[in-house]
Amino acid sequence: MHYGPDERTLPHNPLKAIVAPRPIGWISSMDPAGRLNLAPYSFFNAVADDMVMFSSTGRKDALSFAEEGGEFVCSLATFDLRDAVNATSAPLERGVSEFDHAGLEMAPSRKVRPPRVATSPAALECKWLQTVPLVPLGGGSASNFMVIGQVVSIYVDDRFVSDGRVDTAAMQPIQRGGYFDYFAVAADQRFELHRPKGG
Repeated sequence: MHYGPDERTLPHNPLKAIVAPRPIGWISSMDPAGRLNLAPYSFFNAVADDMVMFSSTGRKDALSFAEEGGEFVCSLATFDLRDAVNATSAPLERGVSEFDHAGLEMAPSRKVRPPRVATSPAALECKWLQTVPLVPLGGGSASNFMVIGQVVSIYVDDRFVSDGRVDTAAMQPIQRGGYFDYFAVAADQRFELHRPKGG
């Protein structure tokens, strides 16, 4: 089977089910007036040792507030917080706080204005670097926008640090699949691979 713009052989685009599971960036941002936004983005990842990106379909509040305020925070989306993560994906009016909507407590960040989710075990504080319009083949207007930020401070709950290493599995981050599917990290599926030496 093949699927593409000219071969709609499935009722839904399978890309999100194939490029999966994807980490979720739970992005908090603040506009210059101090209004907050909190939203989950599954087109999210690290792009360098100290840089992350999230991609927005349309110029949503997370993108606009990150640009206007010049900062954003990525709180870790976890299994225990899955319902709150989902609640913050609701399409609210601009300037209505998703923290309040989902009943989430805020914690102050150290180096940026937007707060982190207090109950999340980890957060990346970021300075906005640039927004890249993702122009499609053939040109025209972009409908997707990639926001890139530089990480300037990292918070990790001390309970999840052992022997100088962060225990990712113990934090139980959730990841996005296709359709309505999510995945949780399981400690019993963890394994190590060490990079081979060159010739």
